[in-house]
Amino acid sequence: MTMKALGGLRADLLDHANTYRPLPRMDVERGLTRFLPQRIRVHAGLLPHAVVVCLAVIVFAIGFTTGGAGYRGLTGMFYAGLPAATVLLTLVRPVLAFWLSLAATPFLAYMGSTGMWPWEPNSLAAHLVVLTVVAMRTRPRTAGWMWLITAGYAFVTSFLLGIGLTNDAPQLLFFSALILLVVTVRQVRREAALEVTAQQSVTAVERSKRTLLEERTTIARELHDVVAHHMSVVAIQAEAAPYRVENPPPELEQAFVTIRENAVAALTELRRVLGVVRAEDYEAPDAPQPTLADLDHLVGNVREAGLDVRLTVTGAVRELPQGVELSAYRIVQEALSNVLRHAPGAGAKVEVSHVLGGLGLRIVNGPARGLVKPSPGAGHGITGMRERVAMLNGEMTAEPTDEGGYAVTAYIPVPREEVVE
Repeated sequence: MTMKALGGLRADLLDHANTYRPLPRMDVERGLTRFLPQRIRVHAGLLPHAVVVCLAVIVFAIGFTTGGAGYRGLTGMFYAGLPAATVLLTLVRPVLAFWLSLAATPFLAYMGSTGMWPWEPNSLAAHLVVLTVVAMRTRPRTAGWMWLITAGYAFVTSFLLGIGLTNDAPQLLFFSALILLVVTVRQVRREAALEVTAQQSVTAVERSKRTLLEERTTIARELHDVVAHHMSVVAIQAEAAPYRVENPPPELEQAFVTIRENAVAALTELRRVLGVVRAEDYEAPDAPQPTLADLDHLVGNVREAGLDVRLTVTGAVRELPQGVELSAYRIVQEALSNVLRHAPGAGAKVEVSHVLGGLGLRIVNGPARGLVKPSPGAGHGITGMRERVAMLNGEMTAEPTDEGGYAVTAYIPVPREEVVE
């Protein structure tokens, strides 16, 4: 334990004590400085540097007033300037400033004429400033080591070398302990806040990834049901086809047998691969998956929930691949659910456009109205819609409107050969 403690002392105050570590600029985008005009805010980042320089001037004035004026030439400048120089040194080499402040104390006390021991007034003020600045620039453990070293120095000089002199060590140790305690508590709270913020960011990312995986799982389940239905139809029709032809040639019978075998094999493999995404309690729906023909029923349900919604279908209506119709239905469903949650009382409009080469969707709503407050959601409904559109190589935008509402626009390409005739 002792060796570990001494290792901490060495790491904090001995190793790389002379390392050049300039004081960084203050973040002007936080706190009160963010309200300053831009031309002033550019220079506000140097505020900590200006404070340290002002404290160094104050320390110099204390030294010149209490004793420096009694000396002439270089001696007076040394007496008043050395403590001020240690304060300025904290701007570039904080740990070295601590050791220099402590090492200069006995020389300044020997030169001083105030009768104070072991700190002269200017060196006492300088050491308090140095302890504070260094503690703010390092970690809390360093502040504890600096106070213990200062206390050890005060004990040796006060009780062994300061007999008969006015001892000011208790005052320095008391005030330095209070200052370092405040600085340490502030640093601990700041580090805790940073850790909480980082953890919240990680949690948000993990939640987003989990929601994305859940949405992809849902899509995979639905596609599994759609494809499994079609493959089952292919297998049944291939098995029944030979009986619909009188005296079919052996080659035709063998072809239908091969089609059925391949359909059954594909269906088995499909269930094996996609079956892993099913939850243990998942049950395949008894009813067929919804299509664009079911939008009228969806809009009717939403109207009963209190949403004034209009459905408009344009273009040459035609039957599209079931995966496209299912995804389009889910996009409209999720968009209307978002309107109910986030814009209660608003009107909505759903536009379905059967255009050449694809399907266009637009769901737009106005601003929230009435006394009902919006219900906060997980914020991942848009992500699910994007996943469905991306799966079909489509494009989608979701953005606020100029009127204060929200609009979801999607285009799903459908090659002509995929259109169900």
